[in-house]
Amino acid sequence: MTSKIKAVKAEKQNLHPRNPHRFRYDFKALIHSCPELSPFVFINDYQNESIDFANPRAVKMLNKAILKHFYNIQYWDIPDGYLCPPIPGRADYIHYLADLLGNNKKELIPSGKNISGLDIGVGANCVYPIIGHQVYGWDFVGSDVDPKAVKSAQLIVDSNPLLTSFIECRLQTSAADIFKNIVQPDEKFDFTMCNPPFHGSLAEAKAGSQRKWQNLGLRNSHQKEALNFGGQHAELWYHGGEQAFITKMIEQSVQISQQCLWFTSLVSKKTTLPTLYQILKKVKAVDVKTIEMSQGQKVSRILAWTFLNTDQQKQWKQERW
Repeated sequence: MTSKIKAVKAEKQNLHPRNPHRFRYDFKALIHSCPELSPFVFINDYQNESIDFANPRAVKMLNKAILKHFYNIQYWDIPDGYLCPPIPGRADYIHYLADLLGNNKKELIPSGKNISGLDIGVGANCVYPIIGHQVYGWDFVGSDVDPKAVKSAQLIVDSNPLLTSFIECRLQTSAADIFKNIVQPDEKFDFTMCNPPFHGSLAEAKAGSQRKWQNLGLRNSHQKEALNFGGQHAELWYHGGEQAFITKMIEQSVQISQQCLWFTSLVSKKTTLPTLYQILKKVKAVDVKTIEMSQGQKVSRILAWTFLNTDQQKQWKQERW
């Protein structure tokens, strides 16, 4: 269901081979799909078409155009102040998840509605479920602790008939819980995924946002708007940072150890991994994988774990896939 885009320039390094965003943005094609993008496109100092990535309205319109052009999403919007994620990196996580489910064998990648995923922290943008369903046909549940984010994500789903029967957004009413109240006793998921809050405090998140915009060469006219555009509390920071959040996720995954094939989470800080490995050993995870992924100079990884042994994994796939 994706649309192909021609290679305008050299392929970007390190993105997944199946990621359609490996090449420079073809703004002519994107504008053809989404004419509203046109006013934001200009010729930069390198004589290439581009947008002002420090302008939140331009970035949001670029996302809208990408989702429409590649994923046939006719309606997409987010409330002011909510995270506007870069689509290429989000797509990479989905494609590496597909490899994980297929044991890294392309011909065995499972597709269709029999495959169910749980996106922890779906956000107002609902991007992971959109890509996962439109590319692989997977079913999704998206959870979030923010009622406004859940309402926004559900509106996106309800406004796109291609998504309505396959994606459900649920409100997590307990900030202390991740899976409880979300995963029902009779439910099973083939994978969970999460892009956890990176920072450990509000001050740290604000400082990180300042550095980000400075690195982008932020234009003064967009400074106040951009600093308020990078995400809400639950999207950006958690007491103790990503290590504390993922630790809680690992510990609570034991509660539904037989209801999920693979638990996964993004891990931004490599220094976090040794502690997480120790916790996974403590909770007796049967298998643990670390999948390296990167976009340009930004390096990240997916941490994946399962409580099912080889025979149980085989039986799981035979019964569900």
